[in-house]
Amino acid sequence: MLRSLYAGISGLRSHQTMLDVTGNNIANVNTTAFKSSSTQFQDTLSQLTQGASGPQTGIGGTNPAQVGLGVLVAGISTNFAQGSTQATGKASDLMISGDGFFVTRQGNQTSYTRAGSFDFDADGRLTSPDGSLVQGWSAVDGVVADGGLVSDIKLPLNAISPGVATTSATMGGNLPSDAATGSVLVRDIEVFDATGDSRSLSLTFTKTAAGWNVGGVDSAAPGTTVTSSLTFANGAQTSAGLMTVNGVALDLSKVSGFASLTSVATTAKDGRAAGKLESYTLSKDGTLIGSFSNGASQALARVVLATFTNPSGLEKAGSSSYRATFNSGDVQIGAPGADGFGSLTSGALEMSNVDLSQEFTNLIVAQRGFQANARIITTSDEVLQELTNLKR
Repeated sequence: MLRSLYAGISGLRSHQTMLDVTGNNIANVNTTAFKSSSTQFQDTLSQLTQGASGPQTGIGGTNPAQVGLGVLVAGISTNFAQGSTQATGKASDLMISGDGFFVTRQGNQTSYTRAGSFDFDADGRLTSPDGSLVQGWSAVDGVVADGGLVSDIKLPLNAISPGVATTSATMGGNLPSDAATGSVLVRDIEVFDATGDSRSLSLTFTKTAAGWNVGGVDSAAPGTTVTSSLTFANGAQTSAGLMTVNGVALDLSKVSGFASLTSVATTAKDGRAAGKLESYTLSKDGTLIGSFSNGASQALARVVLATFTNPSGLEKAGSSSYRATFNSGDVQIGAPGADGFGSLTSGALEMSNVDLSQEFTNLIVAQRGFQANARIITTSDEVLQELTNLKR
């Protein structure tokens, strides 16, 4: 049988594979974080019809004569080039800028993906569209320990930010130097105890000939009054401006004493009431930050990324995910933004990196290659027909 017949068949098979790969790329042009593939061909073994000979006295050497036996698919490689950014505005949507994969778990199966279209389920767990659980490091008391064992990212829906006792407060602004002697100004400061229960700390400013006297009373200890005096020179305070009322250190050193201006007020203080979780944000380093009703912000968890020595060695597992193989290398887990790992963008997704102009060109090339190899078969068939017609 003619060798060209089987060479044409191998060409049909190989170009059919190229058509399959190209068609899959085009079909996934709008798939989140899809990575296009390309087909590489190589020739098969060639049949040796005449061996090579070395040069001798009076005669030159000859080259080998070989007849090729067709073509086969050498491999199908994945292009991991960065896709374009698609803004969604959804806080749980994440995009990796740079190298890395999200780590997901479904049952006992660990997968890796760049498709960051995530959402929280009824249990507060961060999940992918197919129900896989996104993995990361959990926070303990607002601190994420990098490098530990990964676990499910979970938003604690009933999380409470504990109350913190007030230990210090700062007053600023101005006390009018031209106020009449005996004038009184009262400023109340809300402070908290260790349980987050609020109480009032009242400061009474009384004008004297030398400046202002300050009397502080805590509503928790109404019978105890702490006093201090503030003196000024050309509007600048010359006194220490420090006092402590029932364990709360007050800094009044920034209060000025210019004329015709009354603006003394609290500028800073610590302590807060207990609060419940109201919202969350995801930072570039993958940290899930919870915002509480008492104004506190606290780290809840951190999304991790995975990298491989040879990402092209990963096996596509469906649902826009990959599995590690023997040739992908060992997985390396790290925080987004660390050396060798990409950063995260919240509220955006990575688009497919399929180049339609290139894919349609490949489609034409594959089609013409298929047609040409089909012509090899028809031509070989005509030759065989002539052979069978030699005997009539």
